[in-house]
Amino acid sequence: MRSGRTVRPSCHTKMSEPIRVLVTGAAGQIAYSLLFGIAKGDVFGKDQPIVLVLLDIAPMLPVLEGVVMELQDCALPLLKEVIPTDKEEVGFKDLDAAILVGSMPRRDGMERKDLLKANVAIFKSQGAALEKYAKKTVKVLVVGNPANTNCLIAAKSAPSIPKENFSCLTRLDHNRALSQVAMRCGVPATHVKNVIIWGNHSSTQYPDVHHCKVNMSGSDLACFEAVKDDNWLKGEFISTVQQRGAAVIKARKLSSAMSAAKAICDHMRDIWCGTPEGEFISMGIYSKGNSYGVPDDLIYSFPVQIKNKSWKFVDGLAINDFSRGKMDATATELVDERDTAVAFLSE
Repeated sequence: MRSGRTVRPSCHTKMSEPIRVLVTGAAGQIAYSLLFGIAKGDVFGKDQPIVLVLLDIAPMLPVLEGVVMELQDCALPLLKEVIPTDKEEVGFKDLDAAILVGSMPRRDGMERKDLLKANVAIFKSQGAALEKYAKKTVKVLVVGNPANTNCLIAAKSAPSIPKENFSCLTRLDHNRALSQVAMRCGVPATHVKNVIIWGNHSSTQYPDVHHCKVNMSGSDLACFEAVKDDNWLKGEFISTVQQRGAAVIKARKLSSAMSAAKAICDHMRDIWCGTPEGEFISMGIYSKGNSYGVPDDLIYSFPVQIKNKSWKFVDGLAINDFSRGKMDATATELVDERDTAVAFLSE
């Protein structure tokens, strides 16, 4: 690809049949920022009609009715139907795409293992519903935290759906990293490409810029050359991206919603429409078959390229000792999470 601004693939589907897209936690704040973008064609293509299925728990159905009214009032040409429900057999039926936003949030005094146990129950149930009701070609994106492990539990609970169809959101971390580098260099975010988020969507994630390029004055420079501050890139940059979610909560008293919704749109659009030539993005995917020494049977964030709705690992990237240590640390956390969750799964 030539130097300069990222040009994303266009997504003209030429399909007249609507696709069915589920959003869970649909009465929540992330969904409120997300649904308009999906419904107006930013994600699945400007020609793709959509049936939006909105799932939430029964006490949230009155709120959901308000969301439905607002979607109707947008008068969007691609939105063929909106189906609010609290029933999995309705929510998961014949799905083309499932965006699983809803999860049990961590409450004051809650132990990590209790949070995992509560979410295993949710994602075991939703995985089983995908298995029973959804199309086998469904693309599933897990957003609700702990996203990597929730995604793994959903995938294990839907054995006839390929593991490659499941992913978790690390695109928000990826976008945060892009933006930090862009601001530091004084360029638009579209002039930064090929940052990588390795590992868990947690504070152990590793934002890696060793393969990142920054377009400055028409030329692509290596990130370390563009930034000219190795200490920042190996220190404050990493911790800023790792802790950004907590910083937003501290400032806003609410978790990231607008930026999370934008990242979900980016992630699903790239699955549907592909990634630009010569570029890669980050997503949490099934680790089997990776060339980076990450243990099998994890959902771990890797650099990927996507074509024809299928991702592939970006192989052959050099990994130095600094990166290796951080990649291993986040893998260790994920192995521990997985082992705890899988024990709950069998109860």
